[in-house]
Amino acid sequence: MKQRAGLIAIAVSAGLIGCANADVVTASPDHFTLKLEAETELSPDEVWARLIDPPSWWLPDHTYSGDSANLSIDPVAGGLWQENWDGGSVWHGSVLRAEPGKVLVLNAPFGPLQGLAVTSVWTISLDAQEDGGTKITFDHVTNGSSASGLDGLAPAVDFVKSEALKSLARPRDE
Repeated sequence: MKQRAGLIAIAVSAGLIGCANADVVTASPDHFTLKLEAETELSPDEVWARLIDPPSWWLPDHTYSGDSANLSIDPVAGGLWQENWDGGSVWHGSVLRAEPGKVLVLNAPFGPLQGLAVTSVWTISLDAQEDGGTKITFDHVTNGSSASGLDGLAPAVDFVKSEALKSLARPRDE
C-alpha cells in the first residue's frame, strides 16, 4: 500500500493524474479491483465519441507499436479493441456490452495481464451531470490464480488507467 501511495504521489506531482479519485480497491495474489473517476465538461455523447476513437486519448507509451494511431475499437458486442501495424498486431480486448453515451464493458487483459491467463473486465460508465458534463468511471476487475501475483501488478495497472482517464476526460481545447 505504501508503494502504491508513493507511485500516486509521484504521478500527481508530475501532473499525470487529473482524476477525482483513483484507487486500488482490493488486491491479492489472485485478484484486484480498481475504481477511477473523473468529471469532464464534455457531454456523454462527446465522451463516447472520444472513447471509441482510442488514438484520440490512449497514450502511445502504453501500446505495443509505440503509436496510438494503430488502435481501434469496434464498439458493438463481440467487437475488438485491437492494435494493427506493419510489424504485427495485438488483441487488447473484446467488447462485452456497448450502450453509446452510457457504458462500454470490455474483456480486456491489457499488457502483461495477457500472459497470465486471467479474466479482466473493464467497465467504463458515462453519467450525465446537471451542468451538461459527464462523470466517467472506470471499474476494473481482474481475477486469476494465486500464482499470478496480481497484487504486485495492481499499482501499475492503476497508473496506466489513471493516465488514460485523465486523457479521456481532458477539456475540448486540449
